[in-house]
Amino acid sequence: MSALVGTDRREAPVPPLPAPQGAGRGGHALRTHSHWSVPWLFVAPVLLVVSAFVIYPFVRTFWLAFTDATMLRPGSFVGLENFQRLFEDPRFGTAMLNSTLYVICVVPFMVVLPLVLASLVQGSAKIMGFFRTTYYLPVVMSAVIVGLIWTNLLDKRGLVNQLLEWLHLISEPIPFLTDRWLLLFSAMFVTIWMGMGYYMVIYLAALANIDETLYDAASVDGAGVVRTFLSVTLPGVRSTMALICLLSSIAAFRVFGEVYVLSNGTGGIGGQDLTMTMLIQREGTGLQAQMGYAGAISIVMFIVLGALVAVQIVVQNRGDRR
Repeated sequence: MSALVGTDRREAPVPPLPAPQGAGRGGHALRTHSHWSVPWLFVAPVLLVVSAFVIYPFVRTFWLAFTDATMLRPGSFVGLENFQRLFEDPRFGTAMLNSTLYVICVVPFMVVLPLVLASLVQGSAKIMGFFRTTYYLPVVMSAVIVGLIWTNLLDKRGLVNQLLEWLHLISEPIPFLTDRWLLLFSAMFVTIWMGMGYYMVIYLAALANIDETLYDAASVDGAGVVRTFLSVTLPGVRSTMALICLLSSIAAFRVFGEVYVLSNGTGGIGGQDLTMTMLIQREGTGLQAQMGYAGAISIVMFIVLGALVAVQIVVQNRGDRR
């Protein structure tokens, strides 16, 4: 028995598995081709939609910017003539100023106010759910509907002026919709009122990811509400704040509906409250549309937004390194 145990027993060779069908001539290539093509089958519909509605319009707009095309005429290549005309157009300077002011004035409120709201309505109580729904309600409303509501409220005979007169705070109606600056700032207020609920939801998701033990540690250390907010909440949502700053900056620079509805499509008296998108709409629509000129404005707007995004990304990366 000991001799048998010590003998070298070799295992019988395992017979090879049968080759799959098609594994002969070109079978390996067929399998490789199928593995390579399957992922593209899933993304092909999305690529077609993006190509048709994003890439092609962008390339087409870029080409039109260097032509004198109109709505009824394809036009011919004119080089940088549209861009020279653009920088000599006082309406472009007005639109650029208004859109820039929109970003400067709206973005800080969009970053701070939704965070405060999210901190106040955070929790599982039913009353908190009611407030979250109430604050989010303007987001699901159309910009046209919201603009019409606030147009009636801010009119010279609207509820706001009547209330101020009833309180004897003013002696004559405030021209919210006819003054050059009041109209622009009224549109900013409407934009902030509409967007707070959307960014509040983003902040709520970020606040839910903050470790509760950090709040417990702050409470043990005797930190109050303000100190806890500054030491725990703000650092926990820093990346979310950068994201909202980026998103709200792009949205503010591209604002259209609020100013358009409040000004009744005129862009204010003499077009003094035109924004970049309103100028593109005015030049690029209608039978007398200057498609080439509107394309040039669109390209400039794209460059400005690209530079804005690049600056914010660089600033965010430097903050993360620290």
